[in-house]
Amino acid sequence: MIARPIAILAGAAALLLAGCESIPSRSDSVYHGPFYQPRNFVGEAQLPTDVRRVVVLPVSAGSIAPGETAEALDAVVVAALQKQQRFEVVSLTRDECRRWFGADAFSSTAALPHQLLSRIAAKFAADAVIFVDVTVYQPYRPQSLGLRAKLATVRDVRLLWTFDEVMSAADPAVANSARRQFLKTDRGTQPLDLSPHALQSPGRFAAFAAETMFGTLPPR
Repeated sequence: MIARPIAILAGAAALLLAGCESIPSRSDSVYHGPFYQPRNFVGEAQLPTDVRRVVVLPVSAGSIAPGETAEALDAVVVAALQKQQRFEVVSLTRDECRRWFGADAFSSTAALPHQLLSRIAAKFAADAVIFVDVTVYQPYRPQSLGLRAKLATVRDVRLLWTFDEVMSAADPAVANSARRQFLKTDRGTQPLDLSPHALQSPGRFAAFAAETMFGTLPPR
């Protein structure tokens, strides 16, 4: 009669200890780094005051990543950009892009349809557009994601910001920064998992990469 409660308690203790193993101690590198600092970006000292609404084009991956991956990244990119609260964010859907311009997405380095920027400006009352390209995609361990992005005004077609970096979980600074972001995101919402296994989710790593990229945008 006593053995069963003891077994239950032992099992509960084992689960508790297993959960504690995923919570970093204060000496863990998630608190002390090194942390990743993007370097390959250039931008205006400050966003122009007349850039209030920005249209995000669908993510362009070309042959780097499957089409469904690029499509899934659309929502990740928009969410990461909205978190910055630099301007109002509007997204051009893939259906709209295909219907209006004959393609699902456009690379920031490709020749653009003649009317693309002017039509976007008229349709959305937009002041600028953001292009985002996938340059490297490795969804298996160690994960790597390369992102290139450009923010350009739609009327005088002036570049306000460019970014081009590859983030790899093989880099301890990148891994620490990703885990630190997961710590901030997960605390109080779900069980913490900051073990190396936490870096195996392509969606979470993409969110970290996108937020890191847009964190380099010029301030308002």
